[in-house]
Amino acid sequence: MTVAPGQLPAAEAPEPVELDILAPYPQRRWTVLLRLLLAIPQLIVVWALQVAALVVVIVGWFAALVLGRLPQWCGEVLRGIVAYEVRVGAYVMLVVDRYPPFTFEAAPADHPVRVGFPAATRLNRVAVFFRLVLALPVLVVTNLLYAGWSSVAIVVWVVVLVLGRQPRALFEASAAGLRLHLRTSAYVYLLTPAYPWGLFGDAPAAGTAPHSPTRPLLVSTAGRVLLVLFLILGIIAEATGGGVSTTDDGDGDSSETTA
Repeated sequence: MTVAPGQLPAAEAPEPVELDILAPYPQRRWTVLLRLLLAIPQLIVVWALQVAALVVVIVGWFAALVLGRLPQWCGEVLRGIVAYEVRVGAYVMLVVDRYPPFTFEAAPADHPVRVGFPAATRLNRVAVFFRLVLALPVLVVTNLLYAGWSSVAIVVWVVVLVLGRQPRALFEASAAGLRLHLRTSAYVYLLTPAYPWGLFGDAPAAGTAPHSPTRPLLVSTAGRVLLVLFLILGIIAEATGGGVSTTDDGDGDSSETTA
């Protein structure tokens, strides 16, 4: 396909946002014990970034309706915020032990959580106009997942504190939830036209070496059972008024991650 200079390619087969997380290596128990206390500065930064992201995405939404694309500066700002938030989420959820760096790089070389965004592409104006409506189903699923995870956060904390790491199935389920949130945020923020998918992992890629333990994300039966359990617990928590909204999924749907 030929693209004129200065134009973006049409979004015929949009690529998803990818998440690379290194394997669940042993974690320092003292950082696990004090995880929420250590994360307070990061959570404050995330809250401030969510406010900034709301302003930027509103501006980007109007611009995308007119231009059929997200302005470059909007994309750069939002990609940095989304990547930052995912690293903090992985730290708070005890997926990784490395403290999140105060950087907006999508894939810092010295950190085990790295985000890969697809190249900027043209956007369908109708899909942009109805973006929140289209994203509503996956926003609900994402919120239920985090509400369910939060309802057993103390159990997760004790398990990691005792074992010094996340068991493999728990790591898979946590990584799947983080990836779904990442893809949902990128979709709502107009960073990609690719609809969020892949909650229960990817199909094994034949003949290709994996990029990381989470790309492709192969979720075992035990990991899928945990994901279903999180969803069920999330439904119960929301039905009883005990749901905990977590992370920001864009356009005013702002909340916090708790462990």
